[in-house]
Amino acid sequence: MLRVWQLYALMALPFAYIIIFKYFPMYGAQIAFRNFVANKGIWGSQWVGLSQFIRFFESYEFWNIMWNTIALSFYQLAAGFPFPILLALSLNYVMHEQFKKWVQMVTYAPHFISVVVMVGIIMQALDPRIGIVNVLLKAVGLDAVNWMGDADYFRSIYVWSGVWQNVGFSCIIYLAALAGIDPSLHEAAVVDGASKMRRMWHIDLPGILPIAVILLILDVGRMLEIGFEKSFLMQNPLNLSTSEIIDTYVYKVGLASNVVNFSYSSAIGLFKNFINLILLVVVNRIAKKLGQSSLW
Repeated sequence: MLRVWQLYALMALPFAYIIIFKYFPMYGAQIAFRNFVANKGIWGSQWVGLSQFIRFFESYEFWNIMWNTIALSFYQLAAGFPFPILLALSLNYVMHEQFKKWVQMVTYAPHFISVVVMVGIIMQALDPRIGIVNVLLKAVGLDAVNWMGDADYFRSIYVWSGVWQNVGFSCIIYLAALAGIDPSLHEAAVVDGASKMRRMWHIDLPGILPIAVILLILDVGRMLEIGFEKSFLMQNPLNLSTSEIIDTYVYKVGLASNVVNFSYSSAIGLFKNFINLILLVVVNRIAKKLGQSSLW
């Protein structure tokens, strides 16, 4: 340790972050099993076991919230996972360097827009009266659409705006993996007369498959962790039937309700994380059985 103290010093800050913000809060997770009263503290509050979880399972909102969360998660995974791979494969074969850099800059830039600003852009673009989308629809003789006021459009707006915002940044790791493929494989394929599509299929895709599998496992492990901010900001009374997910519901019952219930909201959050853990372990085991890369 004394010989390589610089490495330990470099590791200290992220290690402290994990301990303080990831492991230490696990102590407070026990309030999900208690009837938490602030002035009594965690240990002084009554232990009620699984009653908070049972209350959530028996609530009339349970199935709607779970369906909204699962449907949005699968939609987001199905739409968002392949596009960074396609973009990385396309950029890998672009020979004009200036055009390649321009495309990278244009696709990376939206990632650095904050969630609040992104939702503001969506609201302005889809405004029923002055939004650019409805202006274009009117220009071609079609009727304006109240995009944010129709619950059926919520998931598509949420997912495809996310794809646009993150596709460029997500493809960075695939570009790095493509750069590590042995060039002699492509040279041999060109000599044999292989087209670019054949080279993508037989060289590039197998080369990035281990990285893609690892990222897919991690994405599945976050299936129910959609994110509170964007869903909450895009919510309104008209689209609530599809936009109410676990994260927004936890906020409303835990902090925004007239009767704040920390134990109930903690139980819901713990249930969500437990399901994520099960999905992570199952998908990791499936990948291992199929002979692919796995986390452990």
